[in-house]
Amino acid sequence: MCLGIPGRVLAPSADRPDHARVDVEGVVREINMALLEDDPPQPGDWILIHLGFALQTMTEAEVADAREAMLADGARA
Repeated sequence: MCLGIPGRVLAPSADRPDHARVDVEGVVREINMALLEDDPPQPGDWILIHLGFALQTMTEAEVADAREAMLADGARA
């Protein structure tokens, strides 16, 4: 099983066209967007991130489900 974490796109990277600045639970990270180049996310869009790569865009409902699952799993640990 792999862990994907939702993040919200803030802006394209200033010096790397295939990267974007993304807010991941309050921490801004540089994420590689190359896998989504056919339909690149725009600022404000949610994406699923794994190992620094954006895998897919997400809806608000998918983000809520992912966050709920992460919190529920953490409560069991």
